Amino acid sequence: MPPRWPREPDRENDLKYRKLDDRMNFAVHVALFTAVNSGAWFFHNLQHAQWSWITWLTGIWAVILLAHFIYISAIANYTKAKN
Repeated sequence: MPPRWPREPDRENDLKYRKLDDRMNFAVHVALFTAVNSGAWFFHNLQHAQWSWITWLTGIWAVILLAHFIYISAIANYTKAKN
């Protein structure tokens, strides 16, 4: 069950909601990364396939995931509302 918010959520003006929403989006991103990559590597190893693209997929997606983490933890401004 999703977390309950004591008031109507407003991403523009509610700083705590915006921070929670960004972290939940990051958690979904991590879950998709884990599911897709583990599935791809499982079938790669199971079939002894010669997929050269799988390393690129994992590497590029991992860099994007790292950039997403850096954004929500260091760059995103949760101190004042947007104008």
